[in-house]
Amino acid sequence: MRHQAEELSSRGAEEAWNLGSESSSRLPPPASRLRPAIVCRQLLQATDAAEGRRKRRKRNTTPDALGMEVKRELLEAAVAEDPEADDFEAWLFARVQAAGGAAGATRAMALQIWDEWRFAQASGTFREWLAAGAPSDDTRPGEDLGLDPR
Repeated sequence: MRHQAEELSSRGAEEAWNLGSESSSRLPPPASRLRPAIVCRQLLQATDAAEGRRKRRKRNTTPDALGMEVKRELLEAAVAEDPEADDFEAWLFARVQAAGGAAGATRAMALQIWDEWRFAQASGTFREWLAAGAPSDDTRPGEDLGLDPR
């Protein structure tokens, strides 16, 4: 019974997606059509907001920048290589294994990406936010108009 309800629920979402109305053309694809490369491309945009926030912090943010660079490299590789959804976890794991001395940072960022991928699959609201370009006040320059080199 539960399986039938889930099937009807997903079929309803699929039918709503296929209606072709103006508003549905702006909606992100349903979870069943998600590809890691699409989500990772959108996460790269969200990473830009985090970078803006990092630059405005008063403390030393070098460790943050290093972690964000590792994450950016993983996201860019996922966009370029476009792994299948069912293979994405293994794809991330292979990147961690290949990281050598940077395996700790790579593992931490791979786990974060995996969590975000799973959340995108589960949350239509999160998919909509990503599809809208991950809007955030942090993408706007601060009082320094974006000139602070930190």
